[in-house]
Amino acid sequence: MPSKLNLMSTYALLVFIWSTTPLAIVWSVADLHSLWALALRFFIALPLAAMLMLILRTKLPLNALSIHSYVAGACSFIGSQIFTYLATAYLSSGIIALMFGLAPIITGLIGFFVFKIRLRRMQWLGMLIAVGGLGIICIGGSEHHVQPIGIALMLLSVFIYCASIFWVKKVNAPLEPMAQATGSILVSALFALCLLPFIWSYAPTEMPGARSLFGLAYAVVMASLVAMFCYFKLVKNVQATTLSLTTVLTPMIAMLVGALLNDEKITIMVFVGAAVLLTGLFVYFYQDFKASRALAQKIKAE
Repeated sequence: MPSKLNLMSTYALLVFIWSTTPLAIVWSVADLHSLWALALRFFIALPLAAMLMLILRTKLPLNALSIHSYVAGACSFIGSQIFTYLATAYLSSGIIALMFGLAPIITGLIGFFVFKIRLRRMQWLGMLIAVGGLGIICIGGSEHHVQPIGIALMLLSVFIYCASIFWVKKVNAPLEPMAQATGSILVSALFALCLLPFIWSYAPTEMPGARSLFGLAYAVVMASLVAMFCYFKLVKNVQATTLSLTTVLTPMIAMLVGALLNDEKITIMVFVGAAVLLTGLFVYFYQDFKASRALAQKIKAE
């Protein structure tokens, strides 16, 4: 098992990558059509992922069950990211990160309505508080690059991302994390290839600027590859509630990064709405955090 310092460093790196990825996406579309930036992300990520598989000597199974799992996983890649990239025209990077903070709540709703998973009262209360925060953001940010259509696109993106997680778990293919990720990137690249006839007229005619190239490279290397390794490593070695804290930490850091590096204005109403939404997330996870802390103290005492 990795040392505590190793896990803490991995956790910090994952939070940092997830906090800065929305800004990288916004920068990547500065000189590129949003769907071209998305397609290029997977075209570049695929050979890099294949190279990593060769280095790690990991096989890519191509049986029916594995392919089914790759398709399910691709929904959380290109299926979800299509709407995230389209939302960049309507939302700041900080708000995009904030919207992805709703993933645990949407996952809980899918579990409740589709799989009949029971939700506690505190979880319902947390959801209501988060929705109230989202409403404040929509009202308070209408004149500052926070538009309802962007909120709708991001809700769709997060819903598809969460549904993909359930789908992958239901398929339950016996795959190595690297194989699952590479297979899903392959399916995503094939889907992006199918998009080209519809976006060919928007093809870049000159080299994008340095900021766009940096954003694209960051999305490929850090968000698509490094973050994946960090995430799967933590899934195996830390408690789920500890990992879920990233949904509270990431939006706050992302909004600060966007304000500092991209001059994104945060109005008082948007700030209040974000605080209310994050409070809702904390309430949603409160009993899990409490149980996790009690378990940690019990183990320490023994």
